[in-house]
Amino acid sequence: MKTTVAILAAVVLVLMTASIATAADATQGLTPEQYARAEENLLRGLASDNLGLIEGSANMLGELQSSKAVIPLMKLLRDGDQESTRIVAALALCQIGDERGLYAVKRATQFDDSERVAQRCAWFYNSYAKPGTFGFASAGAPDGPAVATK
Repeated sequence: MKTTVAILAAVVLVLMTASIATAADATQGLTPEQYARAEENLLRGLASDNLGLIEGSANMLGELQSSKAVIPLMKLLRDGDQESTRIVAALALCQIGDERGLYAVKRATQFDDSERVAQRCAWFYNSYAKPGTFGFASAGAPDGPAVATK
């Protein structure tokens, strides 16, 4: 089990490094077979017990715009124990652009227990899906953080 996690972590690290180098298009330079193997490994990474591997896999699946990842990412957005995990899942879903995932992100703006997660979901939805859906007001000081308004 530890060997599998270590291998998956190494694959995710290599893919994340490659993603940074080719940020314009995460799939640039990958053959269909390489893409399929990477997608399969990253989907396995979502089922890990390692928080870093889960979040890294979710991030890369969003970068790869993996349609196979939509349902697992929606589950992660809904059931993730950590705020950071739900935020990464929301970002990945918005990057993929599938209507089911976008709907889940929009619902999370209203129903997630964490205000932080709800705010990030609103920001991602505005940035990737439908600009102008949520207005943003400055919280507190004029240079304070933006807060989504419905």
